[in-house]
Formats: sequence, C-alpha cells, structure tokens
Amino acid sequence: MEVEIILPVYNEEAKLERGVNALRQFLKENVAPPWRITIANNGSTDNTLNLAQTLCQRYPEVGLLHLDQKGRGRALRRAISQSNADVVVYMDIDLSTDLGALPSLLQAVAEGYDIATGSRLLSGAQVKRSLKREVLSRGYNFMVRALLQPGVKDAQCGFKAFRRIAVAPLLSQVHNQSWFFDTELLVIARRRSCKIKEIPVTWVEGTDSRVRILRTVTGNLRAMLDLRLRLWRGKGDGS
Repeated sequence: MEVEIILPVYNEEAKLERGVNALRQFLKENVAPPWRITIANNGSTDNTLNLAQTLCQRYPEVGLLHLDQKGRGRALRRAISQSNADVVVYMDIDLSTDLGALPSLLQAVAEGYDIATGSRLLSGAQVKRSLKREVLSRGYNFMVRALLQPGVKDAQCGFKAFRRIAVAPLLSQVHNQSWFFDTELLVIARRRSCKIKEIPVTWVEGTDSRVRILRTVTGNLRAMLDLRLRLWRGKGDGS
C-alpha cells in the first residue's frame, strides 16, 4: 500500500524544515514503505518555495507541488488529483495533530474505509486550545451537522486519509478553494456512500497559526450556505 502525505503550505518558512524532518522520522519508524511526502506550496511570498526545493534535493522521498495561486483547498485538490498513491493523507505543517494517530488512519483505510478523519470532538481526543477557538470550533461543527449532515463530529480537522481511487472522482464536485475544502469533501463523500471513520486525536493549538479566525469563520459560513443551496438544487448529489 503506497502512501503519499501532502503538506499544504503558505508562508511557512519558519516551520517547514522542522515539520518535514519530524514527519520523515515518524514515517521511517512507524509506517512501512513505500511512502513519500509532497509539499504543496500555494502562493507563498516568503522563502517557503526555496526552502521546499532545498528539502527535495536533500531527501529523495520528498517532492514539491508549486501553485502560484493561494488556497489550501486548491493545493489539496491538485495534489490529490495528481497522486498515484493508493492512500493519500494530508495534515498541517505545524503538526498540531499528534502523529501518533496516523497509523490508525492508515489502518482504517486498509480495512476498507474510503476516508479516515481525525476528530478533536470524539471521546478519547485530547485538545489544548484557547476558549475562543474551542467555542468557535464547536459552534462551527454544530452548524455543519445541522445544515449538511457530514456524518462526523469534527468535519474541519486537517488530518485525513483517503483511499485515492474512491475520493479522486469526487474532487470535481468540491468547489471551495480554501479552508472549507475539508468539510465540503466529507459532505459530498457521505452522499456518495463513501465509508468514513472518525478517529480521536491529540491536538494542540499552534502559536502562530496562518488562519485568520474571523475571516475564516465568515468565509466558511458563506461556503456552508452555498453548499446547502447546491445540495438542495441538485437533490442532494453535490453536483
């Protein structure tokens, strides 16, 4: 089972090398080969691209996908579409989700699930974050479950594994180019009868997140309502 780990990055020169090295070490010790890492750089304006190129030259198992345009969802869509791996995983470069849950995600896909997704809201999850982030996250996921019924408690956790052959055909139906990509993909996958497993994770809030909370929340709300309207017009098929 070939595994590809995608790291979407935007202006992450301070975290990129440390994150890639920590991930490489974990994979060597805990995941059977073949596996590879792809840095998906989306429109960075700092030294992220140059550093990513250096890491690719240093480590043969690390590759680079560069997009001139910004957009986490855009980068993930391109990377998944171009992948030839059996299983595609993506996570944030700061490794806010403890890598200890990665073997459980891979095992779930090996057992027949189409998607395995980390959850900060399941029993057994351990989460450290500010009260504001906690309230926003729980409120967001409540609205997602009420309006879109994604079939999971935590739709937005950026720690997911896919059986590529099951998920790749759905990407054309996922419109969002940014942070709502995770939620939209889950909603459409569930409506297409994909098997989804949620796994509790340990998650610690980063100290220098690239996420601008107010902008992200309002953008996600607009995307949520747009998807709900599309589902209604398409009679629930996500097209």
